[in-house]
Formats: sequence, C-alpha cells, structure tokens
Amino acid sequence: MAMKTRKITVVAVLALVLCALVSSAVFAAMRPVIRGTEYAVSARKPEAALAGLDILDKGGNAFDAAVAAQVVLALTDPAMNGLGSDACILLYDAKTKQVISVNAEGIAPALATVDWYMENCNGEIPQSDGLLSATVPGIIDAWCTILDKWGTISLAEALQRGIEIAEKGFPISEALASQLNSNKLKKYPTSAALYFPDGKTEWKAGDILKNPQAANTLRKLVEAEQEALAAGKSRSEALKAARDRFYKGDIAEVMAKFSEENGGLFRYEDFAAYSVEIETPVKVNYRGYDVWANPSASQGPTMLFWLSLLNGYDLAALGHNTPEYIHLMLETAKLAYADREEYLGDWNFITIPYKGLLSEEYAAERRKLVDMEKANNDLRPGDAWKYEDQAMAPRLLQIAMADPFADDSIHEGDTSYLCVVDKERNMVSWTPSLHSSFGCGVNMADTGVIFNCRGDYYHFEPGHANELKPHKRPRSTLAPLLVTKDGEPFMVLGSPGGDDQPQRLVQLLVNVVDFGMNIQDAIEAPRFRSSSFPSSVFPHIMYPGRVNLEDRIPQETLDILTAKGHNASYVSAWNLGAQSAILVDLERNVLNAGADPRSDNYALAR
Repeated sequence: MAMKTRKITVVAVLALVLCALVSSAVFAAMRPVIRGTEYAVSARKPEAALAGLDILDKGGNAFDAAVAAQVVLALTDPAMNGLGSDACILLYDAKTKQVISVNAEGIAPALATVDWYMENCNGEIPQSDGLLSATVPGIIDAWCTILDKWGTISLAEALQRGIEIAEKGFPISEALASQLNSNKLKKYPTSAALYFPDGKTEWKAGDILKNPQAANTLRKLVEAEQEALAAGKSRSEALKAARDRFYKGDIAEVMAKFSEENGGLFRYEDFAAYSVEIETPVKVNYRGYDVWANPSASQGPTMLFWLSLLNGYDLAALGHNTPEYIHLMLETAKLAYADREEYLGDWNFITIPYKGLLSEEYAAERRKLVDMEKANNDLRPGDAWKYEDQAMAPRLLQIAMADPFADDSIHEGDTSYLCVVDKERNMVSWTPSLHSSFGCGVNMADTGVIFNCRGDYYHFEPGHANELKPHKRPRSTLAPLLVTKDGEPFMVLGSPGGDDQPQRLVQLLVNVVDFGMNIQDAIEAPRFRSSSFPSSVFPHIMYPGRVNLEDRIPQETLDILTAKGHNASYVSAWNLGAQSAILVDLERNVLNAGADPRSDNYALAR
C-alpha cells in the first residue's frame, strides 16, 4: 500500500514538473523584436505606425508623431476608435523628466441624470448603442492640446496623412469588413448613408473604405488653424481656434442640433464646456521600476493596486504560467479589481484615497486574504481609508451576479492603442477608444463623427464612485502604462481589451521584469484572464470565478486551477491580446519595439 501511494505521489510530482516546464519553456516567437537607436512606433494598425514614423523621419518629436499616428488610427481602425473617441494618454517629457496624464475621457450631457433614465429609459442605459449611451468626444481636444504643449508641428501637418486616407480610402481587412457589416451601422440612417453609399450592401476584405465626411470635418479644423495664423495669431492660438471650431463653432452646432432632433441629450453647452484635463499621474514602485497610470476616470490604477500586492511575492520562484503562479495572479487580481469597483471614478466628483490604496501597509493587509490552495470568488474591497489622514466608512457594493459559465463578452471592449519613443527619449502611451464596435453607432449628421458609447459605464447606485452625474466622466477601462527607472524612460505599453486591459498589461510587465523576457516574447507568451468582478458595462454583472486560459497553457494547469475552485475554461491559442510596447535600453541606447501577432499591431524603428 505504501509503495502504491509513493508511486502515485511521484507521478503527481512529475506531472507538475512537466507542467511547469511546458508553461515556462522558451518558445519561438512569431515575430522578431524590432530594434532601433533613434526612434520607434508600435501601433494597432500598420498604417498608423507608418504615419508616426514619417513624422519622426521629418524631424518631429514623439508627441507630434503620436498625434499624426492616432489621426490615421482613427481612420484605419474606425470600429475601435475615431473622431468621436475618448482617450487616456501618458507622456514622458525628456526635458523635465516628468510623467504627465492627459485625461481625454468624455463627459455626460448636462441633461443626463439618474432620474431621467429612470423616467424615460426604464432605469437602464442602452448597452453600447445609440446616443443615450454616449459621452462628449475628447480626442480632438487631445490632439490640439498635445501639439500645443509638447509638439512642434502644425495641426495641418498632423492631419495631412489622415485626410488623404479619408479621401482616397484604404483596403480593409476581414475583421473590419465583418465590423462594418454589423447591424449597428445599418440601423441609423446617417451611418448607413456614410458606410453603405450608392446601394452598397456588404463589405469584403480588400474593398476600399473612404470617409469623405470625416475628411471634410478634418479640413474644417485645418481651415480654422490657417485662418488664425493668417490673422497674425500665434501657433498656440491657432491650435485653439481649430479645437474651438469643433467644440464651440459650427461643428458643435451641427452635432447639438442633430442630437436634439434625434432623441439625444447633448446640447451645444455640453460641447462648449468640454476640456481635456492635464493631471499628475499616480505610480507604484514595482521591483525598482516606477509604474505610472492615469489617476482619474480610468481603471489604470487597478494595475498599481495589483502590482503593490505582487511586490510581496517571488513570482520567478513560482515559475511562469505554473498553476501556483496563475492562481496567485488571479487571486490578487480579484482584490485589485474589487478596489477598482469601490474607489475609482472621476476625481472631480469623488475623493480617491491613493495614499492608502498604494501604501505597503494596505497591501500587506490585503495579502492576508490570499489562500494559495483555494480560490475565493467573492467581491472583497478593502478599507483603504484606514491608511489615510481621514476616516470614511466603506460602502457595501451591490453587484448583480451571473452564471459563471454564461457568456462574459460584456467584459470585453473595442479599443485601440499606440506608443512612440523618439531620439530625445520622449515617450507616449496612448489608448483611444469608442468602447464598443463603432461606438454608439450614430453618425452625427454629415460630420463623419460617431461618438463613443462610454456612457453605458455609469452606475445608478447612489454613492457609487462611478454614479452618473451631469458632466461627470465615466470610469473607463482605458489603461495605458508608462514605466520609468530612476527617473529615466524604460517602457510604454498598452492594449485593447475592455476590463481585461489591466490583466494583459500586468502579465506583459511581469514577463519582462520578473521573468526576463524580451519585449516580443513577453507580448506573445500565453495569457489568462479572470472576469470574477463586475463588468464595467451596464448593468455591471459579475461572473464569480470565471477564468479563461489560452489553450497553449497545458491541460494539467487548467485541471489544477479547477480543483482549487476556479471556473476555468479554454479560449483559442492566440485570443487574449493586441499589445504594443516599446522598451528602452538606455545602457546600449537601443529601442526594442514589440507588436502582438494576435492582431494587426505593427512596430517600426529606425
């Protein structure tokens, strides 16, 4: 009997060892690291990367290149972002060695109140569809603000390639053809007129997509800039004239009139009141690296909460993608997301206790909740106020639970990304988004502008950090990261993925910092995700214990995770990602750019 038990034990140990070896084996990357010494761009679409590189070749800096690249991204990745996008952006200014947050999240209309939705919309926010799910676009103001404060080129130069693409068109991919053929665009007359002109009924890969309406809107911005310059105004005043034409001029008037005539809540005053916000980002030190995130109206700080917890563990000793490692990552992620739900929102309306949330004392308290043998699938926010200078009673979150085996696609989202590093080692990490495919779906009259549908992220629960209020920004899922070491640039990284963005990016960062992977291997490594927390999308359903693993992770790992109490299942081998990243090797003065083969991401460098 003893011999039989010993044999079973040996077999179990060997299975675990084999599992660890398979999980952490060096694999052949599908793409190479793109290296250069001068500058680099990595973006969600190759056309955007080329546009950014072109600006850098002409002597522009990273901020110029990022704006030009994002304009092209808005035209070539129109389902994921566009002229009606919102955005979270992080900048590293090499001159001042400062990291800056540009908050280009939209605001709710002044007429958008909980009471209005209760009385007129059955107490619901339409999910990713229609003007009642939208917020004011922030992307146009972001372009002009970044060029004004950190750039060197004119708006006309930044928009030139985008206007050409909008007018002449470009051949579309299979994925974009499928997105265009969705019923969302066909159901709204102005959208159907733009995307299905002259009797067109279906898009196919290789078809040429034009957007003459967007080209006309962009040309109006250039006209405003050029008229201001011709009148003797400064470059800064000319950029302001361009953005004001969108938010306070004839474009705003057209959008406001269209909204009122088509059941929307947007009025001229909502556009006129809008402005991006320049903020000081928040950070946490992880293994000697300062990791920065946007502080307000973003889920980005979720990654900082998570990394603060991971600081207390030796991840390398656990082994990459072993059952123990994945279990620990999942359990600590749940705690970070619970604090996201409790504390994060628009800090113009709430107080976020960052001192407590990012303190080692709080992290140490939260680590005590982690059981390495058993999954806990409850939502467990902590009391960070205990570590602040003031006390505040924690709320009891009210979350709708769902079948953990049901579809959890509401945790996903449609977003884009780009990053740039230039000769001076300025860095940009930029996540623009419409939130869901083609945003709210409504082309605003004949402008070629479709608003994001981020408004379906608001809560109706009184006192919730993300409670709907007029002109409040929703807590978005946008979560770019920027990393420095000893005040010097180290890495920029980001990804689409809705609620999953923090999980994709923390895994990427850990792959580099803890496991020593090069940037491309770190991007391509097999991934996992949890949706055991409330979805950002209304009505904010939670799927307790739900875990997906890319099926390159061994079956033995899935089985062990299931035994620990996770509701684990597989997704396809190359499913969870669309990352772009650039790593700066200051010692050798080399830029290392990576791009995800799971999607159309491309990296370029000189």
